[in-house]
Amino acid sequence: MSLDIETSVKPHERLAASLADDLAAVDALIREKMASEHAPRIPEVTAHLVDAGGKRVRPMLTLAAARLCGYEGVNHHRLAATVEFIHTATLLHDDVVDESGQRRGRPTANLLWDNKSSVLVGDYLFARSFQLMTATGSLKVLDILADAAATIAEGEVLQLTAAANLSTTEDIYIKVVRGKTAALFAAAAEVGGVIADVSQDRIDALRTYGDALGIAFQIADDLLDYGGDAGATGKNVGDDFRERKLTLPVIKAVAKADDDERAFWKRTIEKGDQQDGDLEQALALIAKHGTMETTRAQALEWSATAKTALDVLPDHPLRDMLRDLADYVVARIS
Repeated sequence: MSLDIETSVKPHERLAASLADDLAAVDALIREKMASEHAPRIPEVTAHLVDAGGKRVRPMLTLAAARLCGYEGVNHHRLAATVEFIHTATLLHDDVVDESGQRRGRPTANLLWDNKSSVLVGDYLFARSFQLMTATGSLKVLDILADAAATIAEGEVLQLTAAANLSTTEDIYIKVVRGKTAALFAAAAEVGGVIADVSQDRIDALRTYGDALGIAFQIADDLLDYGGDAGATGKNVGDDFRERKLTLPVIKAVAKADDDERAFWKRTIEKGDQQDGDLEQALALIAKHGTMETTRAQALEWSATAKTALDVLPDHPLRDMLRDLADYVVARIS
């Protein structure tokens, strides 16, 4: 399906419209659970992120998977809120680790308050997420989401050691992405099938879809850092370069670099010695070796994997929307 991303309603917007009642229930639950009688800073910091206009893709995966599988209870609301709390907690922690000043086009919580508040409120949200998931009474759900939380933390630690190391390979990059991004996408979709008590092949399909979608999403996001619109993405072009993050376009450029080019990457990424004009030089090297194009091709492969995984699921409008979502995460970089 060809998507006109400028004039048509975007897939995540159609998904949100289809799940409007469920999302309203999830939002009410989020606001209830982020309240704190004794520490008003908790809802202040949480609301800053929750109200920032995020697409809520991860909780929508849980809701859509449950509905697609015929679920009619309310536990998918608890799980969707759990997923959003885990995601929000990781954002709070990430911004501290990355020393970021902007998130979704707004000042980060650590900039508006402080690092201590961001870390501790993130911890609070992790605790709330475990309360929500245990309320479903499903040990399998608890196992999946607890494993995802551990995998996310592991991926972030791996990124710390790999981010500025020129020996980082594409395989290591995918491991980082699987940890810090795709793990929650995969778990979000998987628990929707688990709570609906469908067959294991459908649960596996949902997990495969979420995993591949998350990888495609992150690769596209990394591409946008070198060629996106700051007003649309909420990120400044070149933020990853300035933060010395080895993302896929750069990893591919380093692999093709001659001695002079490798010395440039070593100075700017490994040593952090960045000067005026270095971002433009990095963009020129990426263009010289065509790594934006080869990286986009890789994102398209993961998008195709996500769409194929849905074939075993019932024919349903929500399945079509999930397919379109897999197209859209890559269409953002066309």
